[in-house]
Amino acid sequence: MAERLTLEREVQEILSHIDNGDNFLLSGGAGSGKTYSLVQVIKQVIEENPNSKVACMTYTNAAVKEIEERVNHKHLVVSTIHDFLWDNIKTFQKELKESLVELINNEESEIVHPEDTTIPIDFFDILENGIQYKEYLRIQEGIISHDEVLALANYVFQKYPKICDILKDKFKFIFIDEYQDTNKNVVEIFLVHLKQGFKKNIIGFFGDSMQSIYDDGIGNLDEYKGAENWKVKEVKKQQNRRNPQFVINLANKIRTDGLQQNQSTDTKAPNMEAGIIKEGSVKFYHSTSNSLEIIKTQLGWDFSDSKKTKILNLTHNLIAPNAGFENLMEIYDKDPIVGLKNDILEKIKYNKKNSKPEIQIQNTDTFENVIDKFQLQNRQHELKKDIIIRDYSLLYNQLKDLPFSNVRKIYLDKDQLVDDKKQDQDDENKKGSKRDDLVKHLFKIQNNISLYNNGKYNEFIRKTEYKIISIEDKSILKDKIDELSNVWDKTIEEIINKADEYEICKKDDKLQRFITGKEYVFNRVKEVKFSEFQNLYNYLEGNTPFSTQHKTKGTEFDNVLVILDNGNWPNYNFEKMFLGSNSASVESRTRKIFYVCCTRSKENLAVFFHNPSQDVILKAKELFWEENVISI
Repeated sequence: MAERLTLEREVQEILSHIDNGDNFLLSGGAGSGKTYSLVQVIKQVIEENPNSKVACMTYTNAAVKEIEERVNHKHLVVSTIHDFLWDNIKTFQKELKESLVELINNEESEIVHPEDTTIPIDFFDILENGIQYKEYLRIQEGIISHDEVLALANYVFQKYPKICDILKDKFKFIFIDEYQDTNKNVVEIFLVHLKQGFKKNIIGFFGDSMQSIYDDGIGNLDEYKGAENWKVKEVKKQQNRRNPQFVINLANKIRTDGLQQNQSTDTKAPNMEAGIIKEGSVKFYHSTSNSLEIIKTQLGWDFSDSKKTKILNLTHNLIAPNAGFENLMEIYDKDPIVGLKNDILEKIKYNKKNSKPEIQIQNTDTFENVIDKFQLQNRQHELKKDIIIRDYSLLYNQLKDLPFSNVRKIYLDKDQLVDDKKQDQDDENKKGSKRDDLVKHLFKIQNNISLYNNGKYNEFIRKTEYKIISIEDKSILKDKIDELSNVWDKTIEEIINKADEYEICKKDDKLQRFITGKEYVFNRVKEVKFSEFQNLYNYLEGNTPFSTQHKTKGTEFDNVLVILDNGNWPNYNFEKMFLGSNSASVESRTRKIFYVCCTRSKENLAVFFHNPSQDVILKAKELFWEENVISI
């Protein structure tokens, strides 16, 4: 096949493995062009197998869209992993019902009945719509969500070889992009369970084990690579088309799996200039000051262009003060009264589980009564009642006389505020947002304002049902939008009321239920300045230079500033990474997220470490070279 000779070497190797009937894995470091290789493989197998269907699964809807745009063919099916698995099992309702019952009744299964009970084999037979896959979980109604789809699909393909054969008969080729983020259940389906039956097909994986930064992903295919039983042949893609030379050199030092990258042989690669690879720059800054402004001044980059320059922090908490939504983050992540309530519930749960003396709570007990009982068992506890009363009296007084049965239902979590639907305004919205109904309403207000300010008037009218009959109506509307845009010191409550009055965003049933049912939370949020919510909105819409380190995977920027601060998150420790004293699991997580951050840079990379020890500085000089380690 002479036309193969025009394809890149790694794709030719993959096609040879396909010819031999072997499954394969393309391993490529950051910026190696793995998606380009995937597209080449898809196009070639379609050309050489014109009557065969190809399935390609990837991690996000945005990636699905990108691949569909690059390869538009009737025999190609591109989808997320969850959607693909569900589409290929949903018609087997008899098997799904029986399997779901068996999983629920299996003590080792991750799918459980809400009442923690066993159910009869015909439990789901009465369902009119059968087992369904939704964005939420209601087991008793036969509705499963994301996690349950993976477990159920794994069980069904394991139990029913005929379903495996049907899938293999349908798709001769199945390719999985970003495999390292894929749940182990998924890998078992394609490499273990599909071996059952009589049909054969080819499974291909594309990804990078060093970029496996999510704990629920399989991470690597080491147990399957090269083993004759599994026939997964590895192809390494060692070129780098994104990063300048100094970043490549640093990234090679960070990697631990032996894959070392080289400059691309393609003189037109993005990191090449006049046929020569860009040098770029890498700097390690450290200071006794933790001021972001000092770092930004030192760098001299244009931080107003969020498309070209990013500041990467590990957590939203570390970003909030600099991005201007610190008060909202304090409410959702560090509420002291809710924290005390959670401590009490944890103590009750612990006592019950370990046969300890229980905290006896009566139906008539107020929150204050229960706190007093809790203190008797926890005299040394840091959140003593007197401290709460002294420092948070206004918050405490809102709840102290309420029945504890009411207070225990109050729930706050930062995901209700900052659940990342996007990191760039062009990204697709993420499914299944965890935002609460108050935050969702505030987003609706700001979205409607943004639609108008960006000239998307038809969409604005559709979203708001605002009536414009005359030129005067247009002028009045402009004044209303201006007032809602330039909020000055107006509070969130004031803007909610104004947006409702002006018919820019009407109060709906969900918001009213939130206000009455979650009064404590609403009372806290309503006093915050709306301008702070606008800052949060701009951050989550990708309009600021700030990003979490996890969210930036798969993106690239000219200039990248990485802040090495684990923010009291025990799963990561940058200091111990430099010193080599992390536990194995923490070391792996920390090194991988560091690798991902550093390899986002197309031009300049800067790393900042606040007040490091001399040992950390010495190690930094090994990684970054001595002349690039700078005290500011």
